Amino acid sequence: MRLGEINASADGAFELALRGRADEIEAWLERLLPLPSGDERRVVEAMRYVALGPGKRLRGFLVVETAKIFGCAGDGAMRAAAAIECLHGYSLAHDDLPAMDDDALRRGRPTAHIQFDEATAILAGDALQTAAFEILLDPATAEDPARRVAVAATLARLAGSAGMVGGQMIDILAESRATPLSADEIRRLQAMKTGALISASAQIGAILGGASAVELRQIARYGDALGAAFQIADDLLDEIGDEAEAGKQLRKDIAAGKATLPNILGMSAAQAEAAAKAAEAEEALQLFGDSAALLRQAARFAIARRR
Repeated sequence: MRLGEINASADGAFELALRGRADEIEAWLERLLPLPSGDERRVVEAMRYVALGPGKRLRGFLVVETAKIFGCAGDGAMRAAAAIECLHGYSLAHDDLPAMDDDALRRGRPTAHIQFDEATAILAGDALQTAAFEILLDPATAEDPARRVAVAATLARLAGSAGMVGGQMIDILAESRATPLSADEIRRLQAMKTGALISASAQIGAILGGASAVELRQIARYGDALGAAFQIADDLLDEIGDEAEAGKQLRKDIAAGKATLPNILGMSAAQAEAAAKAAEAEEALQLFGDSAALLRQAARFAIARRR
């Protein structure tokens, strides 16, 4: 299975399900990020600009749909999904800064530091990160304090120096290396920078639902493989995608001389690896039968999307 090779009707049905969940998650974000009346209002406006901007809400979707497998379908899962989107928003606001990727456009709109200013964008990212943990640790997310602690600990581990932040550091250091990263080094970078938060999203849903240790391992396998497929597809889109459709500047990695799997392995081999990772994600869900149908479709969607 290569990029775009998904039955159009099935793909359309999945996108409708994804959009429906996104609408629900956005309603929760509206509720959880109210605007104050004091001077701090500006930073909350920036937080909302980032968190409520256009997006697929795939990470939040994974939280909710994984939780459903284990019988957790109430407000707690929706709150956790909103928390993940806050954490993801923080990462985007900081990733776009001049000291990082220096992007002026995100999802077809000015990035936070362009729309507001650099200091406000930094503070908005800081506040979105802390908001994520505040939401997760609220008893309204889960009555069982052990589950609240477990989901917060999972997010902290996979979003920090051993996960997303560590991957960003590797990415920054790679720009000044005398030699480009190897394929295996790129895979590790991507597993940390992008894959860790995608995997965390699936694992958090499973933890909220009370998954067993065996079930959680399979969900983690799914999330890890999905994250890898998603990032390879992103790199492919960066080379062959349409900027208007993507809503951001493309081919920046090529211009900066960054190594990616498509330009090391070649387009065909990278497409094959993305498809293999999507298939691995689906295989990890065998234990859950038909209840994981939407999660399987998410793996196919990850490599078929156009933006």
